Parts: sequence; structure tokens; C-alpha cells
Amino acid sequence: MAVGCLRALVAAVVAISLLAGPAQADPKPSLKKLKSELTALQKESDRLIEDYYQARIQLEKVEQADKDAQGQLDEAQAVLDHESGQLKRMAVEHYMNGNGETAALTMISGGVDPQTHLRRLTINQHILEEEADRLAGFKAVRDRHQAAQTEASERGKALKDSMKDLDKRKKRAEKLIEQIRDKIDLAHDAPGFRRSDGTWVPQLPTGSDHITPRMRLVRDLIVDRFGTGGYGVGCYRAFNDGGEHPLGRACDFMLSTGGQMPSKEQVDRGHRIAAWVVKNAKRLGIMYVIYRQRIWHVRTGQWRVMSNRGGNTANHYDHPHVSVY
Repeated sequence: MAVGCLRALVAAVVAISLLAGPAQADPKPSLKKLKSELTALQKESDRLIEDYYQARIQLEKVEQADKDAQGQLDEAQAVLDHESGQLKRMAVEHYMNGNGETAALTMISGGVDPQTHLRRLTINQHILEEEADRLAGFKAVRDRHQAAQTEASERGKALKDSMKDLDKRKKRAEKLIEQIRDKIDLAHDAPGFRRSDGTWVPQLPTGSDHITPRMRLVRDLIVDRFGTGGYGVGCYRAFNDGGEHPLGRACDFMLSTGGQMPSKEQVDRGHRIAAWVVKNAKRLGIMYVIYRQRIWHVRTGQWRVMSNRGGNTANHYDHPHVSVY
């Protein structure tokens, strides 16, 4: 009896161990931890961007210094060439007029007395020494500028290498930031129920903002990732325009104000928002997105051009419009 009970116990333990399978993997990082990592990475990315632009400013200064040094070098070289020519000319004149056998013959013939000739020699020698000093000075100027130019070129190369390294590190940080943001997105499940065909059961608005829980989640995720751009987000509208705004199921993420055409940077932000919405559409219950007179619907999964409604805002050039089920 005891043996039978023992066998039964062993069999039960073996069965439980088989059902349990291998040890469970470490749990996924919590949302709090992901946000903490994201904040740290964003600070690192901001620092790298600041270092990158400071390096660019320094490089511009070095390049300007190099340009200035080259200009001064050209000027010094021009003066040096002029003085060299003058010196050569005076040397020739000195040789022809008061040197060697020519001078001796002149004195013998009585053309110039010895004292006058010696005085000329002294003056010529003084001029030659003065020109030699000036020539040496210009050579020193040229050498200094050549050294400055060489140093500027070397510093410029070092700064360019530093900028390349900073750019690589910045891109790595940005890639990690995107990965963490994706994980944060996946940590949120759209509220509500799906039908068998994959569409979502519509929700009623709640809260003081008069939008549905599903729209609120999508709005908050977009704002967390892309910010407001300084122009805000418009969701609920009381008047019935035939769309989802009065139902609390649509939001406009403004890129500019007063119907003005957005800048290139703002347009790019709109494209990033629209791309993110399309990427997460089925998971978050997105019905469609409109941007720049085009509409993407989850049923077709494609963009198509819309008719002209007469203005930047009406044609959604100044904002992406997002509607949920």
C-alpha cells in the first residue's frame, strides 16, 4: 500500500515537471523601467547633439582661420617676391656700378674720387643689409602663417573625425530610443472589443475631454512620442460635421496655426505621425488617417488622393487627422 502511494506520488511529480516545461524567461521590463531608460537615452542623445553642433561651430572657426591664414600668406608671399626682386636688382646695380675691377678702373681713370666711391659702397651696403633684414622678416611672417595653416588643417581634420564619431553615436542612441518607444507602444493594449472580422466595436466618449478611451490612448501615445509641436491637438467638436469629431473618435494633430502652410520640418513631423499611425493601426483600433489631401483606411491598407476641399486646413495640409473605431 505504501509502495503504491509512493509510485503514484513520483508519477505525479514527473507529470507536473513535464507540464511545467523549461524555466520561464525573465519578465518583460516594466513600463516604468522603459520610460526611465528612454529618459536617460534622450538625455544622452541631446548631449551628443549639443556636442555635435559645438564641434561644427569650432570647425567653422578653424576653417575661417585657415582661410584668413591663407590670405595673409598670399600677401606675405607677394611682398616677399617684390622685395626679393628689389634686392636682386640692387645687387646687380651694385656690382655694375661699384664693385671689383669696374670700381678700380673708375678710380684710375679719375671718374670718381676714392672717398666718394667708398661712401657709395657704404650706402649700398647699408641698403643691402636693410633689404636683407626686411627679407628675413617677411620669410618669418610666411613661415608663421604656413605653420598656422598647417595647425588649422590638422585641427579641422580632428574636428571632422570627432563629428563623424559623434554622429555615429547619436544615430545609435536614436535607434535605441526608437526601439524603447516601440516597446512602450506595445506595452499598451487598445481598450474595447474586436469583432470576428478584426474591426473594433465603437466606444462612447468619457471624461471631460469628451473622447473615447481608445482615442485618448492613441492621442496620448502620439503626443508622448512626437510632442504637440506647439500648436496643440484638437479632438472633440460639438457641432456635427458628419465625421468622428463629435463622436469623440477623432483628433487633429496641428502642425501650424491659422491655416498657414507648415514648414518642411513641420511637414516631416506630420509624415512621421501618419506613418506611426499606419504602422500601429490594427493593434490600436485605427479606422483611417488623413494627411495632405490623402486618406489611408485600414480596410484597404493603401493611400488614395482626396478631392480638393478648398484650403490648407480642409485639405489637411496643416495637420494629420486620426480616427479610431
